[in-house]
Amino acid sequence: MHAWAVVENGAPLQELQLPTPVPTGTQILLETTHCGVCHSDLHLWEGGYDLGSGKTLRMADRGVVLPLVMGHEIVGKVVAMGPDATGVALGDVRIVFPWVGCGICRLCLAEEDNMCANGRSIGVYQNGGYGSHVVAPHPRHLVDPGTLDLSVAATYACSGITVFSAIRKVMPLPADEAIVLVGAGGLGLNAIAVLRALGHQNIISVDVSAEKRAAALAAGATTAVDGSGEGVSARIIEAAGGQVAAIIDLVNGTATARFSFDSLRKGGKLIQVGLFGGELNLPLPLMAMRALTVQGSYVGNPKELRELVAIAQTGKLPALPITEMPASEANAALMRLRDGKVTGRLVLRAG
Repeated sequence: MHAWAVVENGAPLQELQLPTPVPTGTQILLETTHCGVCHSDLHLWEGGYDLGSGKTLRMADRGVVLPLVMGHEIVGKVVAMGPDATGVALGDVRIVFPWVGCGICRLCLAEEDNMCANGRSIGVYQNGGYGSHVVAPHPRHLVDPGTLDLSVAATYACSGITVFSAIRKVMPLPADEAIVLVGAGGLGLNAIAVLRALGHQNIISVDVSAEKRAAALAAGATTAVDGSGEGVSARIIEAAGGQVAAIIDLVNGTATARFSFDSLRKGGKLIQVGLFGGELNLPLPLMAMRALTVQGSYVGNPKELRELVAIAQTGKLPALPITEMPASEANAALMRLRDGKVTGRLVLRAG
């Protein structure tokens, strides 16, 4: 198989020829047809996360080993199966759930794979969709896209279920209650689409980019707020008509976490999704007196992916803007994302 891999952090991806995996047990080998380029890939490529106070969580400390073939928003065609794999056939096209765990613990058996303490995520701890072939450990990690556009379907494996899982953590809320989305990139636009599909009517998008705020409004956001400079919290509260019940921070940097926390009403929830980095100092008495919740949300599970795809197949989920690029241009796509020149999602396409 051929692949575009991180061989050295911060250096251009290199094209490699690797042995094509042979599936065993319940494993399924798929030939990659589409793979989204995610902001998380940038952190893997760079080699770490900013923890604030001058601290960095290095990928090597997380057990990430180079060379690494990134890519976790994958659609592929089944080309081989282990002897114990059932429920799929050669030639089937499937979305690949990438956030796999050990496969044997209580959480994995309950299909909470993303919470497994011994995660083996595809494109992070094992080779992913920037390669011509990828291995899914079990048929339950494959979802039929049906008639969905395959480039869009690929994004549901991360961008889609990440926002879907985060939104579920703030629901139920009245349809006219403001929900604030911080960030109007691929995640933000997907979150707007999911909220609209669920019938929500009051969506406030926050972003530093005027272009991305315009894209958010075009996607169905009720209001767009400038997230740059001072006074962002005041602008959010003004747009919402008061402090807000729910904020989903899809950037999750020091500045966004601060203004998000400061915008919450009593009993409000801040769901932290993004991995931009930094830290948030919390006033502990206010946490109790105002009954506030600050909660992390890590991607989603296979059940949520199946539920999201089912919603998409009803036609109620608007597709986010997609730009396709050849898989051979994986490095250029990653640099384009690094430079902030992407509206919606970049998807690599084989061939």
